[in-house]
Amino acid sequence: MTGRDEATELAAALGVESWQPPRVTSLDRRVSVDRESVERGLASLVLTVVELLRQLMERQALRRVDLGDLTEEQVERIGVTLMALEEQMVGLREHFGLAPEDLNLDLGPLGPLLPTD
Repeated sequence: MTGRDEATELAAALGVESWQPPRVTSLDRRVSVDRESVERGLASLVLTVVELLRQLMERQALRRVDLGDLTEEQVERIGVTLMALEEQMVGLREHFGLAPEDLNLDLGPLGPLLPTD
């Protein structure tokens, strides 16, 4: 027995004589979707993940610098790389019209995803 037959039998048992299955409309009519909002939403999600990783890498680099287990050349290279990544993030945020706070997801009772320090 299919779900439709079960629904018909249930409707008959409840005394509903003219039961019709719900009409499914196209996605365009059910959800307001436009290319710009989808693109911006996807960009926001991807940039949020990249920003989280960037901050984690930066914190790890600072720990290693504090421990003193990096050469001066490695410290310089890490610094230049992190600055270049930050510049790219700024450019991508501007391209998609996003502010830094747009990338900080609210995790409800856990608080924001990204530290705000």
